[in-house]
Amino acid sequence: MGFYRFSEEEVQVIKQRLDEISLTLKQKQRTEPNQIWYDNQEFLQVMNISKRTAAYWRTENVIAYSQVGNKIYYRLSDIMDLLHKSTIPANSINNLKISTDDNNNDL
Repeated sequence: MGFYRFSEEEVQVIKQRLDEISLTLKQKQRTEPNQIWYDNQEFLQVMNISKRTAAYWRTENVIAYSQVGNKIYYRLSDIMDLLHKSTIPANSINNLKISTDDNNNDL
């Protein structure tokens, strides 16, 4: 059994086709928050919370989720919505009051 040696032209055609496939795959990757799902374990890690906290958030409808059998999934967009709704705006520099103790030390 002999080996086939590709010509330079054939190698270039294969390389071009691989580049096209790579580009197509990159374009089809899910980048929309509505298309990215986290399972419960990933959600716990992302939010740095306990299983009990996640269960409480689900029962209190704090965050939307999907359940398939015993597996629970969260959409990235729902996680972002939760964080957005829970955002407490920072005070503007004009409204900041620095607390001091009786000795004029910043607290």
